[in-house]
Amino acid sequence: TGSPCWPRETATLTGLGVGALLATAVGLVLLRPAGGLRRYASLGVPLAEGSRLLQAIGWAAVLPQMLAVLGLLFANAGVGTAVGTIVSAILPKGSLLIAVILYCVGMALFTIIMGNAFAAFPVMTAAVGWPVLVQVFHGNPAIVFAVGMLAGFCGTLCTPMAANFNIVPAVLLEMKDRYGPIKAQLPTAVPLLVCNIAIMYLMGF
Repeated sequence: TGSPCWPRETATLTGLGVGALLATAVGLVLLRPAGGLRRYASLGVPLAEGSRLLQAIGWAAVLPQMLAVLGLLFANAGVGTAVGTIVSAILPKGSLLIAVILYCVGMALFTIIMGNAFAAFPVMTAAVGWPVLVQVFHGNPAIVFAVGMLAGFCGTLCTPMAANFNIVPAVLLEMKDRYGPIKAQLPTAVPLLVCNIAIMYLMGF
């Protein structure tokens, strides 16, 4: 029957790469840079613009990956277990709503501290998500963890630690207020966090 060209574990990255290539092709057709597809020089426009953008962003381009690794280091260092011990001490027994609030708000707060929801996810999931929401309250892992990530993204909207999202755009646009993007996003982040809590509580169990 043969074997696949790429390991199954790389399906997400493969899909991302294919999607990027398709998006580039569609962009070339729609925008027709430098005279359109008739000129082969136009095919180099995405590479040139991508290089220009990366140079403008600078070190912040690799910040999400570094922060995600930081989250794994925190998890392996036992930070999640320590947070779980604290949560167990303050969490009333049988209180699903409080557990959901702690998980979602914790995801947002850890994201604000570390600047990346992917860094906060292993810590809060080891502390509250898996042992409390899934094992104790028998939540649906797909819904709980997906909405938990969305709650973390609410924290991304509120922190200068997410420099590639909130600081670099202000610099590139030469805004007078470097924290302007964060101030504009706060009115969205807080209600969105409340909505995520409600969605997880109503649909995850």
